[in-house]
Amino acid sequence: MEGLQRCFVLHSRPYSETSLILDVFSEDAGRLTLLSKGARRKRSNLKGALQPFTPLFMKWSGKGSMPVLTHAEPISIGLPMRSYILYSAMYVNELLARVVEPNTPYQVLFLDYLNVLRELAQAENPEPALRRFELALLDHLGYGVDFFHCAGSGLPVDDTMTYNYREQRGFIASLTIGQLTFTGEQLKAIAARRFETPEQLRAAKRFTRIALKPFLGGKPLKSRELFIPRGRSTGK
Repeated sequence: MEGLQRCFVLHSRPYSETSLILDVFSEDAGRLTLLSKGARRKRSNLKGALQPFTPLFMKWSGKGSMPVLTHAEPISIGLPMRSYILYSAMYVNELLARVVEPNTPYQVLFLDYLNVLRELAQAENPEPALRRFELALLDHLGYGVDFFHCAGSGLPVDDTMTYNYREQRGFIASLTIGQLTFTGEQLKAIAARRFETPEQLRAAKRFTRIALKPFLGGKPLKSRELFIPRGRSTGK
């Protein structure tokens, strides 16, 4: 690898007595795992830098499953994530670590990630930012769905009608109401990624959970478990 790349640390874990294994999201290289030798030593100049939500310039060398970090420097101070917003940001990091293929460039997704961190750092309610990021992530994963037309008839969706979601098909007009049911007005809000009412946000959350489930598999997200005892909505 040549030159510095813009990166974020998604997660880190101890390796031996002095080193760290880093899950990193890079603008040009995508998601990758790096070994940071000596990063846990008391006098390491990397110790305070390798934190989530801190934009970094990074450089590494070597091939194989775990290249070695050779340089890291903060581009700016870390984006501030206060109280419950922190857990929403941790959820975003876990999503990337779980569903994005390693060593695959995602330059546009990197910008979407940077945008959601900026939004979360300023948000009182994290839900709109999280829903927009989830929908962007689904787009980058190739999850295509038509929110504007009934998959059965091909007609444009009507704001007042209800549509049931069918995996790999889309939304089909139906009078049956359930967890897979959305109004035409909700579908248009999801497509536009603009959520002006609580009902639109709840519908978007239902849809993204349904759509992300095949990518996540049966393993629960650890970041969701952090909020269970607190009884407060995280937006996840």
